[in-house]
Amino acid sequence: MTMQRVILIMLVLNTAIALGCVALTYTMLKPLRSGALVQGDGAASSVEDEATSEYTFFPIQKIIVSLQGENREHYFVLDLVLQADIEADTKKLEQLDPMVRTSAVAHLSSMSFAQLRAMPIAELQVSLETALLQDFSSKKLAVPFDHVLVSKLIVQ
Repeated sequence: MTMQRVILIMLVLNTAIALGCVALTYTMLKPLRSGALVQGDGAASSVEDEATSEYTFFPIQKIIVSLQGENREHYFVLDLVLQADIEADTKKLEQLDPMVRTSAVAHLSSMSFAQLRAMPIAELQVSLETALLQDFSSKKLAVPFDHVLVSKLIVQ
């Protein structure tokens, strides 16, 4: 065989493989796309409603926690953001600042430095949110926010 024929056969095979991959990907993804659109009863509309929800955010800045490490003392500086519904009263959110700070410091101080340092941000957010909700319910206070977000974390 000549070199030109080998190159031509390789080109045809590569083109056929590429077209096959595109066709396979299209056929595999088509049910996923049509499934989201066909459900229409409530699934697609609830996704649209969820996407159009509006929130207000209230920052709680510079929560400082000191933890004893193996060789020295370590400091964590956290900035939190309370996510609330757009209709939430900002005055109520401002009044929560001391309660949120106290609850966050108490919760984080109970952890070891290694444990807190190894914790992913998402897990830290869930942990703080759970602790805040428990504190609010134990004090029989209304919770005017939906979620607690960590906007900044500094470890020294």
